[in-house]
Amino acid sequence: MLITEEDLKRLPKNCSKEFLFHYPVMYREVIEFISPSLRKIFVDCTVGVASHASEIIEKMPLNSIFIGIDKDNQSLEIAKERLKSIHNKEIILVKEDFKNLDKILRDLNIKSVDAFFFDLGISSYQLSQSQRGFSFSKEGPLDMRMDRDAFLCAYDLVNNLSEKELCKIFQKFGEEKFSRRIAHLLVERRKKQPIFTTTQLKDLIIEAVPKRFSYRIHPATRIFQALRIAVNRELDCLEEGLNKAIEFLSCGGRIAIISFHSLEDRIVKNIFKSYASQKKLKIITPKPLRANEEELRENLSSRSAKLRVAEKL
Repeated sequence: MLITEEDLKRLPKNCSKEFLFHYPVMYREVIEFISPSLRKIFVDCTVGVASHASEIIEKMPLNSIFIGIDKDNQSLEIAKERLKSIHNKEIILVKEDFKNLDKILRDLNIKSVDAFFFDLGISSYQLSQSQRGFSFSKEGPLDMRMDRDAFLCAYDLVNNLSEKELCKIFQKFGEEKFSRRIAHLLVERRKKQPIFTTTQLKDLIIEAVPKRFSYRIHPATRIFQALRIAVNRELDCLEEGLNKAIEFLSCGGRIAIISFHSLEDRIVKNIFKSYASQKKLKIITPKPLRANEEELRENLSSRSAKLRVAEKL
């Protein structure tokens, strides 16, 4: 689930949390392709604030089991509150990284799962919390940890990595064409004083990018994305978690994944393709599904979303 910095600026000033959470991305397509009514055991690997979960659980059969996983305690607390009124289904919320899916399911004595769902990237809720450091539109510390118990934060990378290491992160995870310029200026600037805040970093990036280049998105967007991915090891975790999910998927079970940028989508596409070539998966969406025009008008989050679905053979 993703709303960009520009989207947040356009939201009404009196916008509530409920407004931010009102539209789970492509939930109609998720419901259609994952068929919750047929699933006795469903695992949402990125339950967040339960935006998709509330829709999914409502359609699951009586006495079914829903497992929601997230490494963000704050989001899980909101999910717990939103789902507490549901009594005819077993709901289990787990504070953990989905890369440890095998351990989570073994601990719950679950040998196979009927459906998995992943909604990748940062949530609108996380982006709206300035103290989390994900947003460059608000002053905040350079944190960017999805798991607040994790040791490494964005401040550590920005102020301790070499120019070469920073450039590599910006190129690999942000696909930023001015990675070298930004990394060089950052290292020069931190010699005078550390980079503490999101605003300091944003201003530095704007200064480093040549003025003659106009961006469709804010010039800080790709650098903030790159640092967030590096801090949370998002792509490594996706690859590890997705492989484990496929192994636990029951015959006829389905797995659905919403990605928001090409790095995520490429991993999902290649893993699905690999298992399909081994006759272990049937790819239900040869090309990723995109949000329809109606949702694009209503839902700011859906513009870059891609949904891929596969079924276990």
